[in-house]
Amino acid sequence: MQGHNIKDELTLSFCRLGVAGLAPRAPGTWGTAVGCLLAPFLFFPLDIVWRVIVLIAIFIAGGLAATRAEKILRQKDPGEVVIDELAGVWLVFLPFPEPSFWLILSGFIFFRIFDIFKPWPVNASENWLPDGFGVMIDDIVAGVYALICMEILHWLGLF
Repeated sequence: MQGHNIKDELTLSFCRLGVAGLAPRAPGTWGTAVGCLLAPFLFFPLDIVWRVIVLIAIFIAGGLAATRAEKILRQKDPGEVVIDELAGVWLVFLPFPEPSFWLILSGFIFFRIFDIFKPWPVNASENWLPDGFGVMIDDIVAGVYALICMEILHWLGLF
């Protein structure tokens, strides 16, 4: 990564969630796993208002950083950019007050299903916004689908 300044290195590290985005296989799955591991410490302790503020901040910072990462890496929606997975999976957890293993595992599975298979309009949403914000928005839409599934399970009393 010659020629990159410290700001670019920090941007890439943020986009990759450290080293998760550098996984040789399934970096999005690893990024989602990091999001799930961090949620009990950085997301679940917050009340709903702060959770919404954090999600908005991650969406904006992630969109700006992903835009820069696309330029640095000279690639549209690089696989190593996984900050969008963190935003998407934390959206899945938004209304739930306390983490449990089964809630986090279910959120992980539902989110990955919708992020991988990209049913309409997940795939189409990539083009709704420019640059790195297009990278972010499809994971938000996938997160909405996963959240709906989680709410159904919650309504059924499964957690």
